[in-house]
Amino acid sequence: MIALEAISAIAGLVSVYLLTRQSIWAWPTGLLSVGVAVVVFYDSFLYSDMLLHVYYVGMNIYGWIHWVKGDDGKGELPVTRMTLAHNIKWIIVTLIGTALWGWTMAANTDAAFPYGDAFTTVASLVAMWMMAQKRLENWMYWFVIDIVAITIYALKGLYLFSGQYAIFLILCVIGYREWTRSMVVTDSELESTLDPAGS
Repeated sequence: MIALEAISAIAGLVSVYLLTRQSIWAWPTGLLSVGVAVVVFYDSFLYSDMLLHVYYVGMNIYGWIHWVKGDDGKGELPVTRMTLAHNIKWIIVTLIGTALWGWTMAANTDAAFPYGDAFTTVASLVAMWMMAQKRLENWMYWFVIDIVAITIYALKGLYLFSGQYAIFLILCVIGYREWTRSMVVTDSELESTLDPAGS
């Protein structure tokens, strides 16, 4: 498992770094990371994380296609923000989902840290969808998820994964900054196109 954990961790770090750069190569690299992680989490009895990474496999494929084609199928997908109402909705969904999934895992399985594991699962489902849609807020969701994940993996003795998520925490800050900067550049380019004289 140590070798598989190392492969998944390294590929995951490369993938997230590429995501901060909005590189399309983040998705195939991510596929390698999450595919291997499915095996590691199954062996560690972290069933929620295992199911989460099965979902990640599908979302990496979807994100790969969606980033290339864009919303209208005519080009690269730009970074956008969500409304306050949408953010509140997803926070409520995450909290309710965590409570329900945590109770289910605690009552029916031998899952370690059922509620903490459930939170990282449900919140990551939401954050991954935002990532595939290129929503800026995904980085804020991942920041909170990473803090919880670091703790769980360290307590389970998955130290490479714990260290990986500590680096992810740093990459969240970088990703948020870089994506915000790209939005500013895009807005400036749009204004320049609409008003080339600058008047």
